[in-house]
Amino acid sequence: MSLSCALSNEVPEQPVVSPVSGSIFEKRLVVKYIQENGTDPINGKELSEESLIEIKTPSAVKPRPPSATSIPAILKTLQDEWDAVMLHSFTLRQQLQTARQELSHALYQHDAACRVIARLTKEVTAAREALATLKPQAGIAAAPVGAQQPQYGVEAGGVADQPMEEAGMTPEVIQKLQDKATLLTTERKKRGKSVPEDLAKPEEVRQFQTLASHPGLHSASVPGILAMDVCPTDTSKILTGGNDKNAAIFNKDTEQVITILRGHTKKITSVIYHPEEDTVITASPDSMIRIWHVPTSQTVQAIRAHEGPVTGLSLHATGDYLLSTSTDEHWAFSDLRTGRVLTKVGDTATQH
Repeated sequence: MSLSCALSNEVPEQPVVSPVSGSIFEKRLVVKYIQENGTDPINGKELSEESLIEIKTPSAVKPRPPSATSIPAILKTLQDEWDAVMLHSFTLRQQLQTARQELSHALYQHDAACRVIARLTKEVTAAREALATLKPQAGIAAAPVGAQQPQYGVEAGGVADQPMEEAGMTPEVIQKLQDKATLLTTERKKRGKSVPEDLAKPEEVRQFQTLASHPGLHSASVPGILAMDVCPTDTSKILTGGNDKNAAIFNKDTEQVITILRGHTKKITSVIYHPEEDTVITASPDSMIRIWHVPTSQTVQAIRAHEGPVTGLSLHATGDYLLSTSTDEHWAFSDLRTGRVLTKVGDTATQH
């Protein structure tokens, strides 16, 4: 009587019997199976390594039967192994093709989702910018009750396409300018010709370092800051004008944006922070000069003094008058309180 393993169909070197199914196994094979599954390989019932019964057999190993050592039997065994390998390879190819199809489908879905998200983000950004552009047109009626505003003239509800007519320099305006000039001249003479003691030395300037950097004040889609001014009464407030057609007031100490001023139709190239009032002035290539009330973020005056893009602004020492230059080869002197252009002078030397 010969013993053969129920798993390998070979004569076992260390035969054991399973008390659950009564089958004979090679010990190392059935132990591995029990460690992985915990059941009997034949009937699937629970089986432990300790419950296996060893069989005592003589040390002499019986030879295989002649049918298993003949050339036809070896060829048959090789053919069976080849068939099994081919079937396994076919199954693997099938699984690989299925995985590729599922991966391609998932990639197409991911790409489509990314396109939809990008389109929706673009639409939301455009809608927000359009809404923000419309807000300044609502006027100052939405300002908080009791908010004090500068005493300017007519609000910029509607701006004419043509430049304003010159109102002329009245004797009162000329006298006001002369009085201010006399006062400033007197103060300059008092200071004398000596260099101020609090003036920074060249050695101190060489040691200047960057203390902070504040990105994100303007739109990321149209980056770029073209003009900047610091509030004279509160140096923590910084006014900037950018390529995104907006002006921003930023508090560098708290690192917070105080307000965004929207209303220009082109980029902002010049900005001025009023030294005495909570007011800022901006200019743009759209030929407009806007005076803003900071607490309400609204335009309180719009001056169209030029036919071309405004290239520069300068506030008079009185704080009531503004000098502007433009590519139309003219400079204009305007009254901030009334929004009127007092005088406008052209470069006659370049005219033919």
